[in-house]
Amino acid sequence: MRARQLGISIGLGTPGEFNAITDVPGVRVGHSTICEGRDGKPVRTGVTVVQPRDGSAREQPCFAGCHVLNGNGDATGLEWIREAGLLTTPIAITNTHSVGVVRDALVAAERDDAGDSVYWCMPVVMETFDGLLNDIWGQHVGAAQVQAALAEAGTGPVAEGPVGGGTGMICHEFKGGIGTSSRQLAAEQGGWTVGALVQANHGVRRELRVDGYPVGRLLQGIESPFAERDTPGMGSIVVILATDAPLLPHQCQRLAQRASIGIARTGGGTEDSSGDIFLAFATGNRDLPPADYARKDLPFSTPLAMVNNDHISPLFAAAAEAVEEAIVNALLAGYEMTCADGRKVPAMSGDLLLEALKGLGWKPAR
Repeated sequence: MRARQLGISIGLGTPGEFNAITDVPGVRVGHSTICEGRDGKPVRTGVTVVQPRDGSAREQPCFAGCHVLNGNGDATGLEWIREAGLLTTPIAITNTHSVGVVRDALVAAERDDAGDSVYWCMPVVMETFDGLLNDIWGQHVGAAQVQAALAEAGTGPVAEGPVGGGTGMICHEFKGGIGTSSRQLAAEQGGWTVGALVQANHGVRRELRVDGYPVGRLLQGIESPFAERDTPGMGSIVVILATDAPLLPHQCQRLAQRASIGIARTGGGTEDSSGDIFLAFATGNRDLPPADYARKDLPFSTPLAMVNNDHISPLFAAAAEAVEEAIVNALLAGYEMTCADGRKVPAMSGDLLLEALKGLGWKPAR
């Protein structure tokens, strides 16, 4: 179940066809999931890949920007995005200890497509920590999982919850993982789409809010996976925002900042141990020159379009709402898992959430 299937309408905006980041034309998502036991240890991890366009990211770069709300996390490739404002590779999300191998696998995939060309690439790889549910020291993610996620990447509905990089994640002391949502702006606001994809592994239960209602306060009696030696909220959340609006890099950075609002609305964003890192890219300028630094035939200048700042606020509102709903969708897509030491990570079922909401006076949207 997703939030809207339960009658929960987050915010005032209208979702796109799939209510997913893939509502932005050309954006594709693929997962590769490992969920098994190896040598008596649970292996629950994987890779999620976001392709920004319907073709090669290097041949069709996107303007991009990033934002860090809290830096207890890691991501590769962001320094060049901050400097040049361009996204020239796919984006991958995995667990904390697999960032390096995923980055190397993306470089190898680029090499295989390069033919005789020689150039550099700096793939974007983001992470959150799945060490309570996954044998993270085992580093079970490899090149095969990255290749599988790249091969699976497609448009349409996006699998959520314990899939891909989100397989072993915990959110607000419930099972978390991948979540997605989108907003379609009205024609008079530009008609653009904003989509969000999150890997939600953050938050404490007592702070959880859904549609503005503090449901976490009514769910404190449910078993928590965190023992005295672990701190609730010790994980992280990473967010990818996509839009087909013609945004320039500094505007993409401003859009990325609005992910903080969606996280705050669900009760997150205040933990010291959380890595909260966000990336936004815009596909609206389709004629940017290829990111081929060896070619001499590229134009000296490129005509660009941009959204006037007087009309950018609806995009900010859409980003905040899409992130908020994506987190709720990630929670609702979960199922109960058991840690290696026997601790349970409960699922947030639709019935459980509706009972808590109704206990606070909530009524379904009409």
